[in-house]
Amino acid sequence: MTQTAAAVAANGKKGALAFLSSPAVRYVVRRLSQAVLVMLLVMIGSFILIKLAPGDLVDVLAGTSDMSPQQMASLRERFGLDLPVWHQLFNYMVNLVTLDFGYSPLNAAPVLDVILSRWPVTAILVVVSVTISMVVGTFFGVVAARNAGKPVDLGISILMLLFYATPSFIIAVALMLVFSVKLNLLPIAGYATVGSGYTGLRHFWDVAQHLAMPVTALCTFYIAIYGRIGRAALLEVLKLDYIRTARGKGLPERRVVYVHALRNAMLPLVTMAGLQVSSLVGGAVLVETVFGLPGMGRTAFDAVLQRDTNLLLGVVFVSSLSVVIVNFLIDLLYMALDPRVELK
Repeated sequence: MTQTAAAVAANGKKGALAFLSSPAVRYVVRRLSQAVLVMLLVMIGSFILIKLAPGDLVDVLAGTSDMSPQQMASLRERFGLDLPVWHQLFNYMVNLVTLDFGYSPLNAAPVLDVILSRWPVTAILVVVSVTISMVVGTFFGVVAARNAGKPVDLGISILMLLFYATPSFIIAVALMLVFSVKLNLLPIAGYATVGSGYTGLRHFWDVAQHLAMPVTALCTFYIAIYGRIGRAALLEVLKLDYIRTARGKGLPERRVVYVHALRNAMLPLVTMAGLQVSSLVGGAVLVETVFGLPGMGRTAFDAVLQRDTNLLLGVVFVSSLSVVIVNFLIDLLYMALDPRVELK
């Protein structure tokens, strides 16, 4: 029995060592190490850049009330703004390890509470925008590729060029004028009807109505990108030998396109999805401001204007972490679509 138990323990140890030394585990550990380094550099760089800007939170507060120099000095001491920059940076990074983002004086609440209340709005906006952009853009790309050189292809190309060339804020204003001012079909601003008390499906429909125009304004540019990339990628894949073999076997054209060709054509689209998430997380401030959405972009914009350093750094941290996580998931999806991609 003793020998058997020892053998089982030895086999278990070997299995654990083999698992820890597997390419997948090494890849995950390496990516996590890179993520930690990236987040560290982002936070240090952001902190230094913010501190290089003239003025601070106390200057903003003094501008809204009559403060004496003694009161301003007392506030700076209270917020730790009287310390050297390197000392402030060290204190902030130490607190950041425990996810202590500090206090937002202008919101009269901890930064983490403010972020948790604002992040779902931006997350929903980004996820819905990426999904719709990818689905609709890929559909246009497939239709254009299957009708290459025909009037349908020309029409889609003109539409994609129009979407690509029109700035999102122009589309946002046009949507507001048509659907809110003229037709009165959609709410002009906000995330949900204030004080409505809606729950369940009624709340879902209310939020969907409020997000319809912001999502459309964010989607149009990327629909054009997905459409053009999808068309070019699918036309390239349709020229490959295995596609000619599939056609030679007598498979229906629809099966050849959607089952055999589209999977490989999706690779550049998946890469584009990761870039779109990064762009939307950092660039949602315009759309959120125009439509009055209480999201992370608008929060960052207000934090910059009010010099709320803790809140701005908290937004930078959460946004950067989200981008790092999404790109890691995109890499995994890329390998699932193309088994030839190795873990490196």
